[in-house]
Amino acid sequence: MTARHRLGMLTPSSNTVLEPVTSAMLAGLPDVSAHFSRFPVTEIALSPAALGQFDDSHILRAGELLAHAKVDVIAWNGTSASWIGFESDERLCERITAATGIPARTTVLTYRALFRRLNVRRVGLVTPYTDDVQSRIQANWGAAGFSCVTERHLGLADNFSFATVAPDTIGSMTRAVVAEGCDAVAVVCTNMDGARIGAALEAELGVPVLDSVAVTLWACLGAAGVDTARVTGWGRVFDQPIVGQPT
Repeated sequence: MTARHRLGMLTPSSNTVLEPVTSAMLAGLPDVSAHFSRFPVTEIALSPAALGQFDDSHILRAGELLAHAKVDVIAWNGTSASWIGFESDERLCERITAATGIPARTTVLTYRALFRRLNVRRVGLVTPYTDDVQSRIQANWGAAGFSCVTERHLGLADNFSFATVAPDTIGSMTRAVVAEGCDAVAVVCTNMDGARIGAALEAELGVPVLDSVAVTLWACLGAAGVDTARVTGWGRVFDQPIVGQPT
């Protein structure tokens, strides 16, 4: 009997992209399933109320529910550590594993691991976020050695609205940052659908296009012991083998 692999994903409550996109990426892997647990997130901003949405206690409760499904990994499928700081996701992973005994991954820590592996120093940053959130991401990532030398953002704060951004818009933003010069493009937001056009953009532009939902799935498959190369047609990230925990 083929072993089953269950991937647990922690999801912002107003997100409508990451669940169907993750399921589409897994369509060719009948032995792998994704399972989702939500907690309240409706606004991306730097106000105390918006930042408070990402308090560990909210996320941990959702993670404990995923543990009931005996998942192989629990991932925070969101990008808040980009503007809050990498250390917030490091602490969250430790707390999830301590509470559930299950390995934990996050989108932002996976970006860091991939940048190191691919020797990315000049990032083309593409997001739907506001000016101040975008600036905070640039500062945090720059301090970690990943300079966002070129960027595009849309000035949106309503998390639900991110899912309405058209693929043509994401494509135009990606082309713009590549034209200005970068080692890789990071489409940072798990509710903006860059994954469906990522592979085509990579073929056109010749640089990695790292979508948040795709990089999170890559990390989860590796944690569950699944060959990431089995995911085809969704970008070159899945060609990267995982040895141990990406850090």
